Amino acid sequence: MEQSAVYVSLEFTPNPNTLKYSVNRKLLEKGAANFTKLVDAQARSPLASKLLEVAGISGVMIGKDFVTITKSEEGDWDYVHKTASDTIEKHLTAGEAVLTGDEAEATQLSSEIEIKIQKFLDEEVRPAVAMDGGDVTLDRFEAGVAYLQMQGACSGCPSSSMTLKMGIETKLKAAIPEVIEVQQA
Repeated sequence: MEQSAVYVSLEFTPNPNTLKYSVNRKLLEKGAANFTKLVDAQARSPLASKLLEVAGISGVMIGKDFVTITKSEEGDWDYVHKTASDTIEKHLTAGEAVLTGDEAEATQLSSEIEIKIQKFLDEEVRPAVAMDGGDVTLDRFEAGVAYLQMQGACSGCPSSSMTLKMGIETKLKAAIPEVIEVQQA
């Protein structure tokens, strides 16, 4: 059976330094993989590795059916966009691996509260932020404070602190009374 052509479509995100590339392929079963260092990408993701080698790209996040690219301050959007789009399309058309080894990094959740928080994030928050090319994960829970990691388009976004405090914190506190505050990790 012949595989359909790869389509890569550009979507703008609330973060002016980040673009989201939606693709007509499932890249991950669940979660997201975030890369800001070439050495980490080389160890786990052939696609992210290629993208981080492009001048002007400082971050790559791979989601279920999208790739988010973050531009460095020195990066030129015209060059970054054209090269990123071409790289994604060629990589997927060639059928090359997106990730090697485990899909998403396993977070060690040690307490029942951390498991509840992660379940809430997975079901209620992550799908919404993924629509904007981002992701949010639980880093840790200490003394009533949930420390969350904002990734992809959410990392460095001007509205991410408002999303964290006004949106996520409010919903998380209502769903899990043990959470008294949310902070960025």
